[in-house]
Amino acid sequence: MTPQSEELLFVGIKNCVVAIDRRNGFEAWRVKLKGSSFVTVLWDGDGLFAASQGEVFRLDPNTGAVLWTNPMKGLGLGVVSLAAMRRPESHTSYETIAEQKHREAAAATAAATA
Repeated sequence: MTPQSEELLFVGIKNCVVAIDRRNGFEAWRVKLKGSSFVTVLWDGDGLFAASQGEVFRLDPNTGAVLWTNPMKGLGLGVVSLAAMRRPESHTSYETIAEQKHREAAAATAAATA
């Protein structure tokens, strides 16, 4: 069973982004990006973003598939930093996801016994 994004730790290393299962340390997936330099990674609670060799990528957090890329033309190939701004009400934390799953399971149990 493939872990979902809330169960993963995302690591930028050399020219790869690696997803590691937080529970057992096993590698869930790996994607190789352009270049061979430092990879910056940002998980904002909704999207997974990475940057390498001056290019920015959006990745599917569950599979590592590249959803889009932006070569940031004219800005060079240096180390890239990432930051995201999201409204607090739209940010989903790990605890919120766990609570939502608990509520869904409780509702399913209640419906099954009704």
